[in-house]
Amino acid sequence: MTIPRIIIAGTHSGCGKTTVASGIMGALTKEGYTVQPFKVGPDFIDPTHHTRICGRISRNLDPFMMGEEECRASFSRASAGADIAVVEGVMGMFDGVDGSDLSSTAHVARLLQAPVILVVDAKGMSRSIHALIKGFMTFDPTVTIAGVIVNRTGSRRHREMMEPSLAIPAFGWIPRSEAITLKSRHLGLLMAHESGSHDEISDLIAEHCDLEAIISAAGKAPAIPVRQETPSQVASRARIGVARDNAFCFYYQDNLELLRKTGAELVFFSPLQDRLPQVDALYLGGGYPELFLPQLEVAACTTDISKAARDGLPVFAECGGLMYLTREVKGERTCRMTGILPAIAEMTNRIQALGYVKGTVTGTGSFLPQGRIVAGHEFHYSRLVPDKDARYVITLSRGMGITDGKDGLAASNTVGMYTHSYFTPAFARDFVDAAVSFSRS
Repeated sequence: MTIPRIIIAGTHSGCGKTTVASGIMGALTKEGYTVQPFKVGPDFIDPTHHTRICGRISRNLDPFMMGEEECRASFSRASAGADIAVVEGVMGMFDGVDGSDLSSTAHVARLLQAPVILVVDAKGMSRSIHALIKGFMTFDPTVTIAGVIVNRTGSRRHREMMEPSLAIPAFGWIPRSEAITLKSRHLGLLMAHESGSHDEISDLIAEHCDLEAIISAAGKAPAIPVRQETPSQVASRARIGVARDNAFCFYYQDNLELLRKTGAELVFFSPLQDRLPQVDALYLGGGYPELFLPQLEVAACTTDISKAARDGLPVFAECGGLMYLTREVKGERTCRMTGILPAIAEMTNRIQALGYVKGTVTGTGSFLPQGRIVAGHEFHYSRLVPDKDARYVITLSRGMGITDGKDGLAASNTVGMYTHSYFTPAFARDFVDAAVSFSRS
């Protein structure tokens, strides 16, 4: 498979990588290119901006959660029909799990054999920028850095002090502009539906970057070997409700597509506004339920879900969805939730967990069989206070979970966890099979 592709990497978090990547996606889209966006790592928020800009759903590429082969396969599937793929990196270019290379931007660049554009923040530097760039160019010779975009340049004199001595092509010189920023909150940037237009950023990139050079660099990427998959029509075996609104909005697109591929008809609905639809199972993703607690407390769907779960409806919930399944959430005020799981949730002012998670299903009595492997990511400002006799079905070998390395709080046919999971085919099959069994009961 050959698809022109480029990775936008950064020297460090905060260097302007997200702004530059979004701007390139937007500028190319405005030029008439069909752009397939991607994001390295487990982030949910940046992809919403990519999707809005490009009109194509952005995908995560994360070797820790997905494995290397699935990263390439997901890239191949998503890139079909695109003119160019633009991949936004994560953190600094070589920053991976536990200080290693695993799941770093460089790791993904090697997997995709993709050239890299390095975003360098020039604020407070002139000649020193050359030492920084040289270090990145020579640190890992298996990664091809095609050029740099120099961000936050000052006066014309500032650029003239740096440009003549560059050892690598400069694809752009972005002037310092405090107005060109993406707003954020406690879990990161605002979601795309909460932000204004990206036109200003796209126009800035179009004005100050060489789009033709970027396209040319992307076109030099070689064909990459991927597992060929035969498209097939899968008959629907069960209906799975997926909560999707401003409160529940964190989902990996690959998870949703895998559920469909396994035989699920996905029924999207809003717990804030809708009644629970007629479904055979329920998937509650993460998001920002803490911003909508009073609305969720009085929503008719909250009562619907509580009754359905107690009647045996299979329910799987992650992070924000887990909070919604507790008896109550303590935020600015305490609000009643569905009460399915034996715990209360409390919002805090500091991060309670951040990082990758891996675990194994060790408990019984849920739709997940013992031995099933779970991998994903956790990032939350809340904590759970479970009842003393609470039952957990997942033991973590990595990550915090709900308490003491345990995750997957269970009751009835419901499992709620802090881990945002990247589904395996086996995990998806377990969930869909549980929905089928419920539909026949």
